[in-house]
Amino acid sequence: MKLKLLALVLTLQTAWILGTTFVQERALSSGTVVLLETRPVDPRDLLRGDYVILSYKISDVALDLFTPPRPTSLAPGQTIYVALEPRGQFHEAVRASTDPIRPAAGQVVLKGHKRAWGDAAASTVQIEYGLERYYVREGTGNPRGKLTVQVAVPSSGQGRIKEVLVDGKPYAQAMKDVAR
Repeated sequence: MKLKLLALVLTLQTAWILGTTFVQERALSSGTVVLLETRPVDPRDLLRGDYVILSYKISDVALDLFTPPRPTSLAPGQTIYVALEPRGQFHEAVRASTDPIRPAAGQVVLKGHKRAWGDAAASTVQIEYGLERYYVREGTGNPRGKLTVQVAVPSSGQGRIKEVLVDGKPYAQAMKDVAR
């Protein structure tokens, strides 16, 4: 009996790990890839190692982009949907709402949450998309150059970082070139 119970527990744990991996990989492979502009910060977490905080241009959404017009205040953590459209090389916010929105032709909708702390200006709302941390190998958390991020956005709107680029090169390759 104990052997059957152990086998069941191991099977469930394996199924959970494989299921989680499948969901993540499916989102990366089937999502629309968008290129986002960033502003890096270099923190270090003693428990998790080096990472780069990525601050996106689309993280500050102007109030006039909200349809219907934004209520007087948004609760921290409130879900916000942002429609992105290619503008030159990068995708930029063109519309936002607290209600789910359908993307127009050529647009993709990214789902985020209002930051818990104050807005940068009275004319914007600051949004977190869950794309703000990118973990890197120890000692490589201080990139030099322009950072851009390829994000896969599936139909759920939950974007996932596909690749971080430094001056157009993949992050790992750029850090190897710097080390030489």
